[in-house]
Amino acid sequence: MPENNSPLVLVTGGSGFIAVHILLKLLEKEYRVRTTLRSMNRQDEVKAMLKSGGITRFEGLSFIQADLASDHNWNEAVKGAEYVIHVASPTPNKIYKNENEMIEPAREGVLRVLRAARDAGVKRVVLTSAFGAIGVGHHNHKGPYTEEDWSNTEANLHPYQKSKTLAERAAWDFIRNEGKGLELATVNPVGVMGPILGSDYSHSINSIRQMLEGKQRNVPKIYSDYIDVRDVADLHILAMLRPEANGERFIASSAENLSMLDIAKILKKHFGEDAKNVPKGEFPNIIIRALAIFKPQLRMIATLLGQDMSTSNQKAKQLLGWTPRSAEEAIAATGKSMLDIMKGQK
Repeated sequence: MPENNSPLVLVTGGSGFIAVHILLKLLEKEYRVRTTLRSMNRQDEVKAMLKSGGITRFEGLSFIQADLASDHNWNEAVKGAEYVIHVASPTPNKIYKNENEMIEPAREGVLRVLRAARDAGVKRVVLTSAFGAIGVGHHNHKGPYTEEDWSNTEANLHPYQKSKTLAERAAWDFIRNEGKGLELATVNPVGVMGPILGSDYSHSINSIRQMLEGKQRNVPKIYSDYIDVRDVADLHILAMLRPEANGERFIASSAENLSMLDIAKILKKHFGEDAKNVPKGEFPNIIIRALAIFKPQLRMIATLLGQDMSTSNQKAKQLLGWTPRSAEEAIAATGKSMLDIMKGQK
């Protein structure tokens, strides 16, 4: 049970996949934690997810209603907090009429949180950004991306990736021009896998379910890096606490570049008959690009075909002593969780 003088950490968007794992780690370390929800009706859902992760007592956890699209309650949300971990952001799973429906809430939401944090005397904000703010839109890029890289917003980016890029840039501009001593670090995860605690999980995990359900015979020719959500949570906390993390970006990645077919093979290796429906082949790029014209859910995938999206994780490992799990372990944990969910729904 946290002491009353334990540091208070505000985590935004507490029902989200990454956010719940961050809450879990903070509560295990006996921090006092406050988290925002757009709807207070989700409090029991969040507690149920935390129970799935092993938390049995909730004296150190409190909830407050706040929405990135409104100023309401943000000053109350940050009141008394020493740190803010800003995870909440519009999801790429939704279909938007135009890119500004995703970009504006992400950018304005970041600025809303930073202003409130600055005015409340918060020491440091850790912003959950994304690989989408680092390595997208560079069709001739070779070699692993590092924290020095930024996505090219002039290229054909999916609105989600563009929103993450512009929101992070806005955050760094704010710190330089209006921060008044507020510290900032960002964590930029690649495809996030790992144990699923509830109904909210990363968009990367949707592909695992589709593979296991056998909804597609082939997969797109996309090569990505992956990371376990537990390691993403650990990196957020290191970025929150370590003095040398101030002013820095950190790629959260196992630094292993896998194709979607590689993922299918890992599922087959670990789950045998339960993974009998996973795809065995790949779609030609031309087919995915053609289908994306009519299927909005394929448009982000189409923009990633043929791109080198390998990353380096050396900065987080060397500067912060961070040691992530392998991509195979993360994918296997995802597969186990998803199979449990699917069997429970039958």
